[in-house]
Amino acid sequence: MTKQEAYLNEYAAMCREADKVDLALFDEYGVKRGLRDKNGNGVLAGLTNISRIESFKMENGEKVPCDGKLWYRGYDCIQLVEGFKNKRYGFEEVAYLLLFGDLPNEEQLARFEKILGESRTLPTNFTRDVVMKAPSSDIMNSLVRSVLTLASYDKNCMDTSIENVLRQCIGLIAVFPMLSVYAYHAYNHYENDDSMYIHRPQKKLSTAENLLMMLRPDKKYSELEAKVLDIALVLHMEHGGGNNSTFTTRVVTSSGSDTYSVMAAALSSLKGPKHGGANIKVVEMMRDIQKHVKHWDDENEVREYLKKILNKEAFDKKGLIYGMGHAVYSLSDPRAQVFKGFVQQLASAKGREKDFALYSMIERIAPEVIAEKAKIYKGVSANVDFYSGFVYSMLEIPLELYTPIFAIARIAGWSAHRIEELINMDKIIRPAYKSVMAERDYVEIEDR
Repeated sequence: MTKQEAYLNEYAAMCREADKVDLALFDEYGVKRGLRDKNGNGVLAGLTNISRIESFKMENGEKVPCDGKLWYRGYDCIQLVEGFKNKRYGFEEVAYLLLFGDLPNEEQLARFEKILGESRTLPTNFTRDVVMKAPSSDIMNSLVRSVLTLASYDKNCMDTSIENVLRQCIGLIAVFPMLSVYAYHAYNHYENDDSMYIHRPQKKLSTAENLLMMLRPDKKYSELEAKVLDIALVLHMEHGGGNNSTFTTRVVTSSGSDTYSVMAAALSSLKGPKHGGANIKVVEMMRDIQKHVKHWDDENEVREYLKKILNKEAFDKKGLIYGMGHAVYSLSDPRAQVFKGFVQQLASAKGREKDFALYSMIERIAPEVIAEKAKIYKGVSANVDFYSGFVYSMLEIPLELYTPIFAIARIAGWSAHRIEELINMDKIIRPAYKSVMAERDYVEIEDR
């Protein structure tokens, strides 16, 4: 160990001692840790007209858990997904809805898709000078760097008028797939010694189609593949406004900051494993289960291994069955419910029925295993991350792109919340912290 490493260890120990707060004080002062109380209710921090989550109903003055629902601008997300008929993709249509408040008619949708298509372009040599420079396996960090660098190319970067912010947001929605996929190809080429592919997006293709086309060496994809990816994007676009990255969007927006800084902050929040990285953990956990469970169709064998995971005896020994449970939903996550049917279609087409059967079994029995192990205040059900990672694996999307795909979807929601905050904000968001430090008298340095 070097002297510097020894010093850092010593300093870290000092931080742990100086910064530790007695947990009993949170109850004493009525502080809601994580801005949520013991029953999972969030602190009301604002009002929004963009989306809503329902996880319980009031009956006789009491909260009663119910099947989860998610609305985008007043529309049930399940009805929206079911409405994408006649080979119509939904991402662009729902992005329009989130940004402008209403579903577009055919003419309005065509115009918006044309604007998005024409916005799928980066500054001259940006891919070479920025995206390919210092490639990293952490594509989210590369995405943050690219977004912040784009600010340097925008002469009206600091203009927070709604017209200008809309221009910036639409531009970022359009180029996020390019920035993400190109960053992966750069990493895969320079770090993994693989071939480099930089395919230009096509104006007339949907976001899902372009993502698959740019990612694959031969540019080929099936209609079902693009359709399922499109549904995944739609279901990840927005989620009630109270999630960490959306709250970050509104907090930074309230300070008067520019769009690029706001989106970089939201990306930094999303990349955290407690937020946007959950589907990666699901895939890793499922691979571990498939490796250690001999008979995938033996419910008792699967159940016993899930108990080992929960008891911190297997997988990453964190005691978590990933993809199960949600901070808000109790009985069910509507996104997982509507997504499952499309996942089954893709699994059948890909010859992955056995894998899907295992996922379905775990979705059914994991809540029982969790209920047996811990006293929980609400029900536990599969969330959308439980199946999204499986979908991405069937689409041969590398793990490094799982969270960036979440960002490709969620930037539409972030954009809507940034605009709503700009229109309605009158104060900077500034939460309060209760100081519990003791006062001390100053001591001269020679007497310390």
